[in-house]
Amino acid sequence: MLGTMALILALSGAPIQSAAISADVDVELLLAVDMSGSMDMEEARVQRSGYLQALRHPDFINAVQGGLLGRIAIGYFEWAGLVNEASVVSWQVIESSADAEAFAGKLEARPIGTRRGTSISNAILFGSDLIDSNAYSGTRRVIDISGDGPNNTGPPVTPARNDALSRGIIINGLAILIRPSVSTGPLDRYYAECVIGGPGSFVLPVHEPEDFAVAIRQKLILEVSGREPDPALRLAAGENAADCMIGEKLRPGFLDRVYPELDR
Repeated sequence: MLGTMALILALSGAPIQSAAISADVDVELLLAVDMSGSMDMEEARVQRSGYLQALRHPDFINAVQGGLLGRIAIGYFEWAGLVNEASVVSWQVIESSADAEAFAGKLEARPIGTRRGTSISNAILFGSDLIDSNAYSGTRRVIDISGDGPNNTGPPVTPARNDALSRGIIINGLAILIRPSVSTGPLDRYYAECVIGGPGSFVLPVHEPEDFAVAIRQKLILEVSGREPDPALRLAAGENAADCMIGEKLRPGFLDRVYPELDR
């Protein structure tokens, strides 16, 4: 006998399988991937390949199946100055290699393209809403953000981060340091102090293109398994704290927007 929701889905032509979406999962994992203009097309392709390799790797599948329930819910989107809503790969349950391959196939079919701006804050706000509005119930809820620069447009990053944490969402980071900027300071420290947060949160740096696949796989395995990251991944307190508004301050006209009354 179909339940009410299943009956509605059946009448609407939606797959009845969707009615089972409310099942519990070990983790709700949302991949938020930077496709800002500072990423050249080659880096964007290497990054995409890294996610595909990680999703298809046996160690990732083993981590999923080693959980208490042996299944996770995973989603994906790309962001730059704004979130590219057309890039969203909808939530899917993964509990087998076939499930992971199906999700990777959807991602692989997406075109690769970059956009202007870097708004980590918009990515966090969009991701938080995607997690809150899905029909899954995870023991942990995680936004996994990759990026190659600090927030420089949209709302400030720390209030967006704090809003996500207040909803019980963990934020982890992948700091892409292939072409580090001297003017903005160490990006991994910026991520550690301004972006990530929540129990067991961590940031992994990527220094070379060939490191992408390994770093992404390591990050996904930690997030799926819920294991504490190696202490080496914890950045020690720095002599100078990261400036969480550094990206905005380096944009032309920042002072005019913040202090329009100043006569310079």
